[in-house]
Amino acid sequence: MDPPGWPGVPYLEGTTVHRVPVAVDRDRRGPAGKESGGFLNPAMSGNRTRSVLMLNYLADSALEGVQRIQTIDSMCATGIRTRRWLNELPKETASRLRVRMCDMNEVALEWARSNLARDPLGHNVSLTQGDARRELLSQGWHWIDIDPYGSPMPFLDLAMQATARRAIVSMSATDTAALSGSSAGPLMRRYGARVWPDGLKHDSGLRVLLAAAATAAARHDRVITPLLSVWDSHHLRVTVLVDRSKSGANSHQESIGWRVANPSQEDVGLAISAGLLPQHDNGSRPMHAMLPLNASPSGPGVSGPLWTGVVGDAGLMKSMSEEAASLICASNNSTPNLDEERHARRAVRNIASEANAIHGAHLVVTDSLPGFLGGAGPPSPYSMAKGLRSMGFSAEVSRYGEPSFRSDAPWSTIVDLYKKGA
Repeated sequence: MDPPGWPGVPYLEGTTVHRVPVAVDRDRRGPAGKESGGFLNPAMSGNRTRSVLMLNYLADSALEGVQRIQTIDSMCATGIRTRRWLNELPKETASRLRVRMCDMNEVALEWARSNLARDPLGHNVSLTQGDARRELLSQGWHWIDIDPYGSPMPFLDLAMQATARRAIVSMSATDTAALSGSSAGPLMRRYGARVWPDGLKHDSGLRVLLAAAATAAARHDRVITPLLSVWDSHHLRVTVLVDRSKSGANSHQESIGWRVANPSQEDVGLAISAGLLPQHDNGSRPMHAMLPLNASPSGPGVSGPLWTGVVGDAGLMKSMSEEAASLICASNNSTPNLDEERHARRAVRNIASEANAIHGAHLVVTDSLPGFLGGAGPPSPYSMAKGLRSMGFSAEVSRYGEPSFRSDAPWSTIVDLYKKGA
């Protein structure tokens, strides 16, 4: 039986027409309230677009050989994420999904149920009203999506405990003020960390979230590999591969440490000896340096404990091109909606190209360079990346939400290029 008000109004995202009780502003950005059971936040559309592309890639790589991908959409609201998986993935991939949709709100689930009834693969989805924390422990999962209001921390240990031998955990955090250091109390209370509120504060927040995931995984004899880390408007989102490994769990702290702004020469030397800066940065003083956990730095400019390793997988990131996002908008062989194609391309902008430099030690916010080095104004991140590539280094404009580039070039080379007016 359809819910009161059905069929409501249509809302298009990707190629999926989803029905909701009231009209939704497709171009709305930022957080949204949950005043009604028909909740849908269009500001998370890019998040959902990326999840379609990731599932498409990972189903045939990390989850290759899993015939039935046990998936939980743990705070599903009206269910548009699951419906986009079913409608926009290739049929052979979508048919492998066995999805459990869970939400506390029965009205939202009624709308989800009626929407799914129109989907050819809707029979592969079950709906449960209740607390997602209980559902997480009901079985082992290959794919866990956590998209709460606020922090994912109340769900993190349960999610790691509930993973299959190999699984994907993808989580959002909308407590961005805490994770970026603006609200120091909640940051320390929830994550046991601090973040220096400079140009890299959101990257530090992503790394704090990854450190929390790594630590939770280790408590359950698991180890994480970051696949994608994105700051998108009002939320942070990390996706990690989780494998069972006692030895990996034992050594997880090797990838956790500190970020120091304006490091001393001693800090730089320590970072190099720990393998957190390349040897060619010896003698320089970059804008930031990572330090190992046992360094325990003090004073201003310190962020952590946080993840000090690579924050994304190059193979996955290369698959998330703007062309691939455009194909989502033509997945039902219809003429693509140009507005939706624009939204989809924007959701993955710079991800595929940044894969070429994701291993680089330096993420540089160009607006911060004049204040750090002196100079008339900030350079173009495109010009800096192009100049560094011409010298044989990996360098790409970053997906990060500030004008920035990522590179494996020596800091001294970055400085010289900036001073030459790249």
